[in-house]
Amino acid sequence: MGTETGIRRLASRPAVIVLADGTVFHGASFGARCVRTGEVCFNTSMTGYQEILTDPSYAGQLVVMTYTQIGNVGVNATDDESSRPWLSGFVVRELFEEPSNWRSESSLDTWLADQGIPGLAEIDTRALVRRIRDQGFQNAALSTDPEQQNIDALLEAARAAPELGAVNLVGRVTCSQPYQWSEPTWPGVEGQVPAAETPSKKLHVVAYDFGVKRNILRQLVDHGFDVTVVPATTSAAQVDDIAPDAVFLSNGPGDPAAVEGVPETVRELVERYPTFGICLGHQILGRALGGTTTKLKFGHHGGNQPGKDMHTGQVAICAENHGYAVDADSLRAAGEPVEITHVNLNDQTVEGIAHLERPVFSVQYHPEASPGPHDASYFFRRFRRMVERHAAGETVTGASIAREG
Repeated sequence: MGTETGIRRLASRPAVIVLADGTVFHGASFGARCVRTGEVCFNTSMTGYQEILTDPSYAGQLVVMTYTQIGNVGVNATDDESSRPWLSGFVVRELFEEPSNWRSESSLDTWLADQGIPGLAEIDTRALVRRIRDQGFQNAALSTDPEQQNIDALLEAARAAPELGAVNLVGRVTCSQPYQWSEPTWPGVEGQVPAAETPSKKLHVVAYDFGVKRNILRQLVDHGFDVTVVPATTSAAQVDDIAPDAVFLSNGPGDPAAVEGVPETVRELVERYPTFGICLGHQILGRALGGTTTKLKFGHHGGNQPGKDMHTGQVAICAENHGYAVDADSLRAAGEPVEITHVNLNDQTVEGIAHLERPVFSVQYHPEASPGPHDASYFFRRFRRMVERHAAGETVTGASIAREG
């Protein structure tokens, strides 16, 4: 712990997590006192726990951090990736209760309590992660309420919790009304980071909010876009009324098959607008183009995934957060003129696709990072270049842009 006092205090706050297979881990609680169920996943990032906590893509999940020491830099409003944390619970090995960072505005413990999110510390996270790695995704019940820690009752709650694929989680996290976004990326401390150059000519993009991270919107602004964010249920006709230069499909939580009606809308949009998708947006685009998606055993969650560009041969170390993947064979069988542009080198799953006849492409991982490496940030430059050329009347496709590197 951060201090001996912290160790003694947490030891007096018992907590427990019970997996649906009956595995039990006892530890100490922090954050809110309550019981929550969700699908257990683990994240291998060494930094950026606040960005992970506020990423809407984790809705419905209990997130386990593999890095051992969490809370050391506290939390601050600037680093939030959405309006609040959407995950069901947070599990760590060692909690630092006394943060040491000049940007910190609150401790992680206090902030999670205010947000109503339970936390579990002082367990063997290595054993829990190995369980999920070997057995695959499963639900669990997490209790930080000392009066609700009956193991049998928690086991029943874990087994009764709905599977992630049975719930349209996008409906929980999407915005209710369209809005404009104009904030660029944080410039850092003045004089320490060179100022980025933003294109002078503005282009207008409609960004579908399936659970969008703020740094995606900031990156779009940095690359010269006026950004209109719209709810996931926005129809193609409503987009036509806005008359943008392009469409963006965001990240988000859960199973793309549960987001009913959206692939059909996207199918209409790609026939009229240059389109770029990230993460869930990539999966929805794949389904719109006739493919299917499958659930991975334990998903990709972290900042150290290797993604290979099939055209350049370049490998980027990527930030990823997804439990589903586009099936390559289904895309080929659909007969749509689409090529696979990127693959994950760990398991060869599809990480990027591009249309051979339309200005459309997508990527499974997160080029906006937050947290994670910036190796893949070039995707936003590709998108800007593609939209510029299309707006100028040039014939451009997602595949031709991908081949340019």
